[in-house]
Amino acid sequence: MEIETEKEMEIETEKGEPMAEHVLPETFRDLEPFAGWALATEKERNQKRLASTMAEIQSFYDAILPRMEAVIAYLNQFPLDAMPADAQRLLSLTFSLAEVSTAVELFKQPGVIDGYDATRFVPVHK
Repeated sequence: MEIETEKEMEIETEKGEPMAEHVLPETFRDLEPFAGWALATEKERNQKRLASTMAEIQSFYDAILPRMEAVIAYLNQFPLDAMPADAQRLLSLTFSLAEVSTAVELFKQPGVIDGYDATRFVPVHK
């Protein structure tokens, strides 16, 4: 499964610039202002969390969390290796929710309190 990076999608919705085309499935177009969180890698998602303000993180969290049941139901209709690009971006949003949830629910800040320096963490996937 190949997921587009934010640069490949050429979107910048959180800063109010218009999108050239829709990037999420029709049912989830209300989440398009947060399409900048649809990042392909764990490293990108971690960097986005650390570079964001708590207000930005909270806004994203508050928008997507109530939609998760519908998001999961929608994504479950596709095999991971044959998911349309708009659904892949939606899946990436769910991964970003997982990335920011501890910032919102536990730490109340983008970084991990007394945690490991995130810039030193290099995930290795097989």
